[in-house]
Amino acid sequence: MHELGIVYEVIKIVDNFVKENNIAKVDKIVLEIGQLSQAIPRFIESCYPAAVSDTAYEDTKLEIISLPANGKCKSCKEIYNIIDYRKICPKCNGEDFTLISGQEFNIKEIVAY
Repeated sequence: MHELGIVYEVIKIVDNFVKENNIAKVDKIVLEIGQLSQAIPRFIESCYPAAVSDTAYEDTKLEIISLPANGKCKSCKEIYNIIDYRKICPKCNGEDFTLISGQEFNIKEIVAY
């Protein structure tokens, strides 16, 4: 399960940010994870408590925002969720699209005080 390694990397990045900005306490970490990302949100959530156990982030909440796997139809320019519509444009039934979102994995926000 590579999600545990991903969570450790997120904590390392957050920890560097906290030190660079002299932050006293982190309340919440907000991640954005695309539907086509290699990271599975439920596994990230299940790994999180173990990754932050006995650290300064043990009481820190984790929030995950799922980003849709959107594509833009090359024929009619419709933007649609390629997972929901199985890669077929709901407007013209075209099968050619350009992926415009869904592979992201971002630390969107660090809520601190």
